[in-house]
Amino acid sequence: MEMMSGFPPPEEARVTLANWRTAPFNRWAFHHVREIVPTAEIAHDPDDIWHLPRKDRSIAGLNKALDGWSNDALVILHRGAVVHESYRNGMTADDPHILMSVSKSLLGLVAGAMAETGALDVAAPITEYLPELSGTAFGGATVRQALDMEVALSFAEDYFATEGPIIEYRKAMNWQPLGEGEAALDLYSFMRLLTECDGPHGQRFRYASPVTDMLGWVLERASGQRYATLLSQHLLQPLGAERAGYITVDRIGGARAAGGICLTARDLARIGQMMLQRGAREGRQVIPESWVDGILRGGNRTAWQQGDFADRFPGVDMSYRAKWYINHDAGTVHARGIHGQLLLVDPAQELVIVWLSSEALPINPDWTAHVFATAERIGTALV
Repeated sequence: MEMMSGFPPPEEARVTLANWRTAPFNRWAFHHVREIVPTAEIAHDPDDIWHLPRKDRSIAGLNKALDGWSNDALVILHRGAVVHESYRNGMTADDPHILMSVSKSLLGLVAGAMAETGALDVAAPITEYLPELSGTAFGGATVRQALDMEVALSFAEDYFATEGPIIEYRKAMNWQPLGEGEAALDLYSFMRLLTECDGPHGQRFRYASPVTDMLGWVLERASGQRYATLLSQHLLQPLGAERAGYITVDRIGGARAAGGICLTARDLARIGQMMLQRGAREGRQVIPESWVDGILRGGNRTAWQQGDFADRFPGVDMSYRAKWYINHDAGTVHARGIHGQLLLVDPAQELVIVWLSSEALPINPDWTAHVFATAERIGTALV
């Protein structure tokens, strides 16, 4: 059954706000998000594109590695050149795909650019920028603690839940329809309802997406500009993005900074290559070198070991810094999102892998193990 085919599409092939994140509807929806959820454009500069050279390589076993997985796009860069690029499920090179929580890592880069100019003080309390959050779970936490996911917010990030705070969160972000008679919330209103902490700030890694949406609000307040504009000015335009992107917004235009960014696979690969080049492209600095170096060095290992995701990488020396995951054993950094989104950066092998998907399950340990094993084989094949 081809989604959204026919005039109008038959009921069973219609992608709606109620089903767009579930299989098989997500195979169409994840690269047509702006047709389902309101969005704001992230402008690029069509007169200043970073043209990546192509050196296509045959990588043994790659097609087999993709079989059985709902991969929508795979782009591989090696030593700054595109060595593989392929698309599935109706996606093309020109289609922005939702990045889910890879979006968080892009916020971490924008924050670094703003910190460099003095527009953002990462050591400042969150409430210095957002006094209306005094008395909430964010009170007493700093911007840096929010960037490193060390805010002690009590929030169950359960993607399989059918009720509770995460459902209200989805409704507030405009990703899920309201129930009959329900009043519409927005992200800003939802933040003020988050009042419970489960310990002191700054001690352990606590993964909670509302923290990143709150940081999008901090960046807007610090700059006086909308978050989509900040993504354009500090990332897509200086990066030399090939296409405009977009970000989902709530009912009053609040940006879904934690998971709503949509970019083409090649433009996401450009971000990975820029990370490899310590924040630069073609001799021009996009993100401050010192900020990228700080990410590559990693964050608080103890906070990670005591945190929410330590069991997902058993026996691996990991940390988290400015919304990026750092694997100290492998020497890699990565950004990841639910339903199979990954940007992997391997500085030692000069390798960037973008893997965008429409997996049925939001979290699947088998997918994680398979993709990282495939990435290791790709690196070996390209040596």
